[in-house]
Amino acid sequence: MDAETEIRAQLERANSLLERMLAEVAKTPSTHAIFVDAGYVYAAAGRLAVGTEDRRAFDLDAEGLIEAFIDKARTIFADSRLLRVYWYDGARRRIHTMEQQSIAELPDVKVRLGNLNANNQQKGVDSLIRTDLESLARHRAISDAALIGGDEDLVSAVEAAQGYGARVHLWGIEAAEGGRNQAEPLLWEVDSQRTFDLEFFKPYVSRRTVAATYETLGTPRPSREDVRFVGAQIAAKWLAARGREALVDLLPGHPYLPGSVDQELLVEAEKLLAYSLRGQSDLRRALRDGFWEHLQTQY
Repeated sequence: MDAETEIRAQLERANSLLERMLAEVAKTPSTHAIFVDAGYVYAAAGRLAVGTEDRRAFDLDAEGLIEAFIDKARTIFADSRLLRVYWYDGARRRIHTMEQQSIAELPDVKVRLGNLNANNQQKGVDSLIRTDLESLARHRAISDAALIGGDEDLVSAVEAAQGYGARVHLWGIEAAEGGRNQAEPLLWEVDSQRTFDLEFFKPYVSRRTVAATYETLGTPRPSREDVRFVGAQIAAKWLAARGREALVDLLPGHPYLPGSVDQELLVEAEKLLAYSLRGQSDLRRALRDGFWEHLQTQY
């Protein structure tokens, strides 16, 4: 075999190998993750929806909001699968609060805690975000990252992830007083920007009051089985009203429900139970389980 023939054979083998590699890459689904700076969400959503950043003055339905973020990501990254949601918050001595523990128990959610100083300011959260973003991008675990935050210190996290080929999409919350609540250098560095308005957050933020609620009226807490049964009841009504075509559209999202359906389920269940399920993550999961179980038996 002469030299020219040998070179051609080597080129053909190299091309064949490259084609196989490209074919494998094409078959590999894209993956995205959602990174939530909880301090930014509480401050910006609280000010927008109820006029205060003080966490003690309002309730945030973190579970519902996380599902709304997942649902939005599913729409934006249509051909991609979710790796998980990362929820970054602060806690004294990095010990989970009850609320943070309930969030950590949610499927596909990872809670990462920085510290809180004497002034209740988060410390170390930005470095946690950078570490996770950079590590996941470096190991090709994600192709896209939805980042919900506004601190200029996140610029280095964005640059690190982009350096390994990941695209970073900045999601923000409408500023109550107009203008911006995200640092301009951060806006400059990301691959895309999206802002959620008051209507998006209204269902998940409510001011705490001393007015009579289901609990203060003395309604006993329902059991998980009671709530599961109510979820199945609502699913039957939902299916009767919308038909099997709507069911076919809903099933691929299991175990997540679109935000509008989830809110409809919650409101209807609270009416039937005469009991508020806000902040009751175990009962909320039982409600969704009952809803899904009934729908799946009908498919």
